[in-house]
Amino acid sequence: MSSLSIAGRRAVLADLVPGALVRDILLVAGGAGLTGLAAQIAVPVPGSPVPMTGQTFAALLVGAALGWRRGAASMLLYLLVGAAGVPWFQHGTAGMAGASAGYIVGFVLAGALVGALAGRGGDRTPLRTAGTMVLGNLAIYVVGVSWLMAATGMGLGTALDKGVAPFLIGDAVKIVLAAALLPAAWALANRREH
Repeated sequence: MSSLSIAGRRAVLADLVPGALVRDILLVAGGAGLTGLAAQIAVPVPGSPVPMTGQTFAALLVGAALGWRRGAASMLLYLLVGAAGVPWFQHGTAGMAGASAGYIVGFVLAGALVGALAGRGGDRTPLRTAGTMVLGNLAIYVVGVSWLMAATGMGLGTALDKGVAPFLIGDAVKIVLAAALLPAAWALANRREH
């Protein structure tokens, strides 16, 4: 199954689910919902206006599992529904004001990037999955730190100190978890195929 090809690309986990349009709608909505649930796992970070949440882990997993189109659509749905007032951002908040909103915008880019890499086999081995997740995290950081600087007037050094440095260990743990989960899901899928 790991060599399964869909229209010239490798399959992502979502491609193993039967169906088409209804499947895709349910997976996109489910990915947004999972990210909203993961956002409720939030811990304040002393000295930072940005909390540590489960959102990044969910956003990256959703991107890898759904592929670039569905992953980006799922994160865009998460952003738009939260911006419209559904309280599913960290600590049950909504809206796009605040220093941490840029990280949520970054989820859309990360969902597309991680999904594209997964579609090229970037989620099949622990090492490739770790590299894929690192790149996804970098995409989130680029957008998030830029927004943080614009929202707060911080310089780049201060924004990196408050918006990246406190999260590196937590993100490393999330990457290790993803590097175990995604290849294991593929191994299970391959076992079921044989």
